[in-house]
Amino acid sequence: MTLPKTIQSTLLTASAQLGTDEAKLEAQLLLQNVLKVNRAWLIAHERDALQASIHGVFEALLKRRLNGEPMAYILGYREFYGLALMVTADTLIPRPDTETLVEAALGKIYPSPQPSPTRGEGAALLEKAEASPLPLRERVRERGGNHENLTILDLGTGSGAIALAIAKNRPQANVTAVDASQAALEIAKKNAQNLNITNVQFVLSNWFDALDDFNSSTQFNIIVSNPPYIEQNDAHLSQGDLRFEPISALASGADGLDDIRKIIDNCLVYLKPQGWLMLEHGYNQGELVADLMATIGLTNIETMQDLGGNNRVTIGKNPLIVSRHWD
Repeated sequence: MTLPKTIQSTLLTASAQLGTDEAKLEAQLLLQNVLKVNRAWLIAHERDALQASIHGVFEALLKRRLNGEPMAYILGYREFYGLALMVTADTLIPRPDTETLVEAALGKIYPSPQPSPTRGEGAALLEKAEASPLPLRERVRERGGNHENLTILDLGTGSGAIALAIAKNRPQANVTAVDASQAALEIAKKNAQNLNITNVQFVLSNWFDALDDFNSSTQFNIIVSNPPYIEQNDAHLSQGDLRFEPISALASGADGLDDIRKIIDNCLVYLKPQGWLMLEHGYNQGELVADLMATIGLTNIETMQDLGGNNRVTIGKNPLIVSRHWD
């Protein structure tokens, strides 16, 4: 008679099959997902026997991972900027590099705990943020008050990662999140509901296309985006996790900059005077993106590095003091 497998033996076998540096952790996460327990429980009960049915469910998940499917899609969630986000094959998997974009945006939003100022325009809050003596990371950690009319636009929101991280940490901001995929928007909406974040509205739009229908006078203090920026023939698209992610959220033309050009070329219509455009891009695209921003007249252009030391986010400021929305 075959003895039932224990938690310990199951994890050891799975780790050996996976054979990667993260094998032990991944095996634990898969079994935690099946048993609906945390890691401490798993360790404390490692000698417990697994029911055959439970072991079968685990083996099915393990097979998916052995076939290369990303852990985020198997588990159905990914943590981003302290938020547990639901993800599916309809959404890009949020990555730590993108937290650089969130910090750039939060650093420009003054997190004052004071009551709403008499001047309602969000630009006043941006001016205070830029004048603040606090370092970026200290400003990011503070929480803001209930300021009105501070508007943020997240283009290509996917799972809602960027929009929800900004909205959660700056509850005084009004965030609009757009995506061309209805399926992705539904996931983003569910994430907002699960996290009880109410200061975000979702719009089905291919970049800026539907914003005028949504609100003909819409302009924003900050526009953020993590658009597709991989070259369409890049070999990495057929490797690793990228094989499973939506190609429309990854690749953008021969040089990877088609969508970035669209956003930059149209941003001044939707960017308030003194507002900021902030774009994530590839490690080798910072100078090109900065040049594109300078060409349309943005100023105060700066490229920021991610935690790996790679150029990852470029920002630029609309220097105008009058609106171009009706030009």
